[in-house]
Amino acid sequence: MHAWESIQKTLDYIEEHINEAVEIEELANLAALSLFYYQRLFTRLVKEPVREYIKLRRLARACIMLSDKANSIVDVAMEYGFNSRENFSRAFKTIYGITPAQYRENPVGLNSFIKPDLLLNYVMVDEGVPLISEGIVLEYNRKTLEKPQYFIGIESFMPFKSGRMLGERTGVSVADEIWNNLFKHINKIPHIPGGRYIGVCYKGNAPDGFTTYFAGAEAAESIDDPYFTKWQLPARDYIVCGFEAESNGQLMESLGKAMKFTRFWLKEHGLIADEFFTEVYNHSRQKIAYMEMWLPFKERLK
Repeated sequence: MHAWESIQKTLDYIEEHINEAVEIEELANLAALSLFYYQRLFTRLVKEPVREYIKLRRLARACIMLSDKANSIVDVAMEYGFNSRENFSRAFKTIYGITPAQYRENPVGLNSFIKPDLLLNYVMVDEGVPLISEGIVLEYNRKTLEKPQYFIGIESFMPFKSGRMLGERTGVSVADEIWNNLFKHINKIPHIPGGRYIGVCYKGNAPDGFTTYFAGAEAAESIDDPYFTKWQLPARDYIVCGFEAESNGQLMESLGKAMKFTRFWLKEHGLIADEFFTEVYNHSRQKIAYMEMWLPFKERLK
């Protein structure tokens, strides 16, 4: 068994017993590693110490339970091992920047730390070969866009911390706020009915510590309204990752895993993402939860 498989075994165990008392010594024994080496290897692969990871996952699961107002905040706190509402609220605010009560009063999208799939750090597939992992399917292909495609939508700046990808960052999701704002004003945008939607992350004019995020709909015609932004998907070569899951919820929850594996995939193929990162949602494929990541690329310097 590889070292990462030992850590993955304990990640699976933590998830199965997330609302129970879990001792680090128990996890080290499960991984067949010394307590010292287990904690060291866990932090290296997961990017969080064991105890902090368990807390992050409990809070992520608590968010789901909080969304049902039939569950009191005290009940949620006790379910996930917090011995009081005060301790739970303090931990929640530290991670997400708002209290459970504020989240319940004004539901917003939250970025939570997702359960890693360490397999994606070590397994490589060729172009056109699907990779199946924990209910998601990834497939990479090269495509050439012959003509630019145009989108109209809304953009804003969102915090960006180098080295932390979606699924490893926590806090209120600015991207969700931008998408919600887009759909609030979608009737003002001359978009193609049944056309594609796009989310794009790029530097743009964002200040240090931030990145620009654009969410938009495929344009049917131009628009002259300063509230909206026009964005062009340029004609060029792309690596396209087709990304499929069992449900839309699982699709969005696993987006960070797909992004992380895509960075690994590009590196192993001697490529690097160039200028922007694009999510494409095609509403013509409603029977499955599906999206594509379109990545312009260039050759990695030797």
